[in-house]
Amino acid sequence: MRFFFLGLLCALLAISPASHAQSPASGFSRLPSGTDYRLFRKDATGQYQPRALAPTDAPYATRAGQLLMVFMQFRTGRDSVVMDSRRMQPTAQPIPLPEQPERGSMEEALGLLLPGDSAVFRFQADSVFRKTFRQPVPLFLQKSGNVLVVTASAREMVTMAEMTARQEKIQAENIKKGQALAAAQTTKDVAQIQAYLKKNKLVAKKTTGGTYYIVTRPGTGLPPKPGQTVRVLYRGTILGTGKEFDSSAKHGNEPISFPLGQGQVIKGWDQGIAMLTKGSKAVLLIPSSLAYGPRAMGGDIPANSVLRFEVELVDFK
Repeated sequence: MRFFFLGLLCALLAISPASHAQSPASGFSRLPSGTDYRLFRKDATGQYQPRALAPTDAPYATRAGQLLMVFMQFRTGRDSVVMDSRRMQPTAQPIPLPEQPERGSMEEALGLLLPGDSAVFRFQADSVFRKTFRQPVPLFLQKSGNVLVVTASAREMVTMAEMTARQEKIQAENIKKGQALAAAQTTKDVAQIQAYLKKNKLVAKKTTGGTYYIVTRPGTGLPPKPGQTVRVLYRGTILGTGKEFDSSAKHGNEPISFPLGQGQVIKGWDQGIAMLTKGSKAVLLIPSSLAYGPRAMGGDIPANSVLRFEVELVDFK
């Protein structure tokens, strides 16, 4: 729960006092701990109606360890919105319910909710910051009524096991989607490389990992082994546009040095340089999955770019 509220805490500390507006209307009930609340539930027509708090509405002990799935919005006492969880995540957020919540804390208030409930809570800002955020209340909240207003909409209650199963399912689905997208992008990249080779009447070899390379000047001896330090001159461009994004010439024409096969450069470089011998020159055609993938690298390398490198393996040791 502390992790969930971190975004709220950052927003509260950054908000300006000048954004406050008129204080909300009264009409709240009050817990013995001092937290004001209003509970609501939809009636048969779908309209929200006030709901009284029954003595059995807060069975903290029986629900301890479960997670309340809830949307939350945080406002100042003068109705300025600080954070809205719907804007951060499209799904309700899991809030752990403790067996004995601290009096006056946000955990105590949220524990009043049953699935289907909505509520508005008014907290003494200094108290809730001390008990929930473990931080001093921001000065602007002290000056604007010392009030933090939380609107909550509870959707369902789940166990930790159910939440773990959901998260594992989502993770598996995301991995599957990512693999499908990567496979589709690789197919597109390979087609672009093949078209480039055909247009320029070039014949390329391909590493087992998928990097295409064309030796334009053979070297001598054997290729470097993994772990050996190689020194390489290079010029990198975007395949298709021909736009140069980097080169040794921009760095004093000094070769770049790195241990081969240790993941200190993009995979396409580790694969392609391993095919060369000392003194050789080559062109590397690197699919985006072996370069920077779906990440854009500043304004020079767009996402999913196929890269073309002219390289020279100066030496290695």
